[in-house]
Amino acid sequence: MHRAEWEGAAGVVVRAFVRAAVSCEVVELDAPGAPSHPMALLAAEGFFEAFLPGKEIFRYQLRYRTSWGDVHQVYNAYSFLPTLGEQDLYLFNEGKEQRVYDKLGAHLRRLGEVPGVAFAVWAPAATRVSVVGNFNGWDPRYHPMRPLGASGVWELFVPGLEEGELYKFAIWDQHGRMRMKTDPYGTYFEAPPNNAAIVQSVARHEWGDRAWMQQRLADAGRVDRPMSVYEVHLGSWRRVVEEGNRMLTYRELAPLLAEYAVALGFTHVEVLPLAEHPYTGSWGYQVSGYFAPTHRHGTPEDFQFFVDHLHQRGIGVILDWVPAHFPRDAFALAQFDGTHLYEHADPRLGAHMDWGTLIFNYGRHEVRCFLIASALSWLERFHIDGLRVDAVASMLYLDYSRKAGEWIPNCYGGRENLDAIAFLREVNELVHRLYPGVAMIAEESTAFPLVSRPAAEGGLGFDYKWNMGLMHDTLLYFQKDPIHRKYVHDKLTFGMVYQYSENFMTVFSHDEVVHLKASMLTKMGAANSYDKAANLRALYAWIWTYPGKKLLFMGGEFGQNREWNHEASLDWHLLDQPAHKGMQSLVGDLNRLYTGDPVLGMNDFNPSAFSWGNCTDGDHSVISFLRLDPATAHEVYLVIGNFTPVTREQYLVGVPGPGFWREVVNTNSAYYGGSGFGNFGGVEALARPADGRTHSVELTLPPLSTLVLHWAAAAETVPPRPGTKAKTAARAATAAPVAVEPAGPARRKRVARPAQARPRRK
Repeated sequence: MHRAEWEGAAGVVVRAFVRAAVSCEVVELDAPGAPSHPMALLAAEGFFEAFLPGKEIFRYQLRYRTSWGDVHQVYNAYSFLPTLGEQDLYLFNEGKEQRVYDKLGAHLRRLGEVPGVAFAVWAPAATRVSVVGNFNGWDPRYHPMRPLGASGVWELFVPGLEEGELYKFAIWDQHGRMRMKTDPYGTYFEAPPNNAAIVQSVARHEWGDRAWMQQRLADAGRVDRPMSVYEVHLGSWRRVVEEGNRMLTYRELAPLLAEYAVALGFTHVEVLPLAEHPYTGSWGYQVSGYFAPTHRHGTPEDFQFFVDHLHQRGIGVILDWVPAHFPRDAFALAQFDGTHLYEHADPRLGAHMDWGTLIFNYGRHEVRCFLIASALSWLERFHIDGLRVDAVASMLYLDYSRKAGEWIPNCYGGRENLDAIAFLREVNELVHRLYPGVAMIAEESTAFPLVSRPAAEGGLGFDYKWNMGLMHDTLLYFQKDPIHRKYVHDKLTFGMVYQYSENFMTVFSHDEVVHLKASMLTKMGAANSYDKAANLRALYAWIWTYPGKKLLFMGGEFGQNREWNHEASLDWHLLDQPAHKGMQSLVGDLNRLYTGDPVLGMNDFNPSAFSWGNCTDGDHSVISFLRLDPATAHEVYLVIGNFTPVTREQYLVGVPGPGFWREVVNTNSAYYGGSGFGNFGGVEALARPADGRTHSVELTLPPLSTLVLHWAAAAETVPPRPGTKAKTAARAATAAPVAVEPAGPARRKRVARPAQARPRRK
């Protein structure tokens, strides 16, 4: 409605474009009982006009009749003022609107007493933008949006719309070509191939995780705390084979995954990217909806239930987040308004060479605002406890995977992407300031310095960095036939050269069990399945006691035989076999040992808490180290690995002092699937120097195994600490029948054989 003059008379004019209407009239809301004002039909498509002389602007509705006789009375979308203010737009254009996800996109609003949906989209180069959906027959003529000054934002409040409406934006570029785009800020999407956004509330769930969130806040700043992460792809962790191999929903997954993680002693679950993505085979790493949990497992509220349930069971949730690149799908971000809006125009900056995707323009304020808001929205709306940032190395370097001439140096002539570095520092600083206790984790595969150091110290500001070097070195070592391992002994020791340069998380991730790399079990260097399992058990015990937070991809905990397949469930039937069940039991015991004792779980980043035992016996492929409490030196763990199929008897290892060393983990235990002998639960230290120490222990080192022995001052009078429970200790002392929880008569008989029960040495 506008003030106007017609043939010398002043008044107001009302125009409306109503789909399928054959007649329309203006109804005065503040004058009940007043006659309505008929409108003239100017075009058969439903364009009406009425000039009302002598009237001032008033509140009104439109009453229209359709061609099939229905009568509707509605508000006119263009009778409402914009829902975004100048301050909103200013902060967005400056890249400082941290809650822009509450402003742009589609939001259920009530303007006065009128409910509806407010739509807003950033498309600065567009000549015209319309919102389309089921409510207007996907016809872009019916709801053109209004440009809000020079902000580049287009906005429209459509009254009467409710949750569940499907919509997209029709965007005309400078050449008059129209593109149909889905909402970059959408919170829920329909399945491909249509990919429409769906109006959905994300504020309805009633959270029950208050205790968890309070504890998370109390732990803020404690980076060196126990952290053992179970990495999961929700679509293939478990499936319902009986129902067409369907994926489980968020609500179905929550109790199953929580129970499993608790039973195995994990502290966190890390889920592969759940932001909406069009191609299932991308595992979520090619994102089209940066603010929306994927529809594949349910609604946003269902995902909130998932996180809430895990929190109430004491399990944190880490989400893979992908700000490094995005796919070229025509319906999503690529050339959004006909220009390279989110990506760089120059392919030397904007094209990702490895994945055929596009790289964000981190130097553009609105793009940086979009990505930062994405990160913060997952923490605010879904209570996520950590973001693992994918492919950080590809963000840091302008020449990443590029040959000479295929990249553009920065303003100083260097290869560092200064805009990306500034972006990472900003998002990390904001997360830590606004959501204390949330962990930021970098998957960074190069030697870029200070990744996990504060920005104020010149770092990137992450809490943790994946230790890709240790992962590759240890796997290379264990993939070797044991007879050749002495030639690569340095692969076990080199990592300590840089171990304390970052806050490292030791990882065996999904990337190591796909693309013909073999599963964790089958890549072990051995000729038979028994020795492969022994190798993997030894590797796990070595890594769980080595400094660094822990991460293991699903299936690895029970020694899955085949590579991971994202279209099928894990092979849970393998747990019917003792070897696989034993592997799972070992991982559970290692988690409880690691998380239960501060010597291990709270000293990962303290170089004073680690000391080599004997790291030079490469000829025998034996290596040992000590983990200790640096504050008192009254508690020590000795870890020793024998990575050949040869039993080493009367093997001396230097220890700090006299006393009884209790064998708390023996990966050769029959309980774990081993042959079932060891050191009878522990040994007494001898006053015999070794490895530069005054005392030593004389051990039997079972083949292809790792032993963990624990010593504490006055050990005989000190009760077991959490994580070194009697049950765990008993499993280690596998020489005696009482030391094993047998799975059946055959195992009991094998463990008790005299040939495996050596006399205890004095």
